[in-house]
Amino acid sequence: MTTRFGLILLISSLLFASCSENGGKHDDTSNPDGTPEENTTPGKVVSSDKEKYSIDTITNKLQHPWGIAFLPDGRVLVTEREGKILIVKDDQLQTEQIENVPAVFATGQGGLLDIQLHPDYKNNGWIYLSYAKPGKEGGATTIARAKLDGNKLTGLHELFTAQPYANSGVHFGSRIAFDEKGYIFFSSGERGTMENAQNLGNHLGKIIRLHDDGRVPTDNPFVNTPGAKPEIWSYGHRNPQGLVYDKVTETLWDHEHGPKGGDELNKVEKGKNYGWPKITYGINYDGKPITDKTSMEGMEQPVTYWVPSIAPCGMALVTQDKFPGWKNNILVGALSFQHVARVEIENGNYVKQEKLLDKVGRVRAVAESPEGFIYVATEGPGMLLKLSPAK
Repeated sequence: MTTRFGLILLISSLLFASCSENGGKHDDTSNPDGTPEENTTPGKVVSSDKEKYSIDTITNKLQHPWGIAFLPDGRVLVTEREGKILIVKDDQLQTEQIENVPAVFATGQGGLLDIQLHPDYKNNGWIYLSYAKPGKEGGATTIARAKLDGNKLTGLHELFTAQPYANSGVHFGSRIAFDEKGYIFFSSGERGTMENAQNLGNHLGKIIRLHDDGRVPTDNPFVNTPGAKPEIWSYGHRNPQGLVYDKVTETLWDHEHGPKGGDELNKVEKGKNYGWPKITYGINYDGKPITDKTSMEGMEQPVTYWVPSIAPCGMALVTQDKFPGWKNNILVGALSFQHVARVEIENGNYVKQEKLLDKVGRVRAVAESPEGFIYVATEGPGMLLKLSPAK
């Protein structure tokens, strides 16, 4: 065991107990009741390193929220893992919900997950969903698209289902991002079987890239590799629950849960191997090493990593001018440590981070509205918060 890994093991063993849940698995589905420590009273001004902001609680009645999307008419759609799409209008939760939502494998971490609009939504009307699809052999991460007619989904069409199905209730991924060319990227977790991540013969533990209609791009890296799934863009991932595309730098970012320690923020590039489980900065939940290696030739290093784990979930890139001090920062939700990490990146390199909304609850989703406001969804308690600039 290297000295470096030995230090990581010691830190994880000493510190992780404070953020682990349900037998030490920090990325589980437990939803403890609680009260946020940071005051979310409307109008209260909070000072961060580079911005002052106020927090409005839109609702505190969410159940396992997962994804947030903004319609051009001003409505906000919020997914709940059990299979609901809620509607927020004028910053008020509506009694009406979106109808015709597909059936989901609402088991463990599975269910209805992310929701994103096509970049050209105003012209084509496509809404994309990721969810765990039920089957005879368990569930599988699935991507579908549909259109909205009033409050009803219409023309639902499945574009992709990760193979193979698995009875496991963990590690589905599954976030969606589009690049400036209209390709769709989405994440698929390794479903709790770590060896899947290095196997190009399945879709598990991978970032997938498709045309927006589900076709496989001919320039995907493994299209001509015998036995490999042609949809794969990158591999060696564990459970990526954050994915954003920076159109300015043309960079795809993901974050993913490590085991006990070793959560990662990665710059995701074509055909590259991100190492799980051959390299990791984490250890097993029982305290035993998974590997003694934190690096290997041919495997990518994270831009930054967290030990102990913050259990990252949800991710937003600040692109608007509403919060100029945060522009181009990455906002990462934290389930275990219950905050939003504001991560500063310069020229693709990690600079520093700051905690926002400390102890607010288990942050499941973070999103920037078209106007530049920041929306945060939490569970335990189940809230939708809106951050606005304060002078």
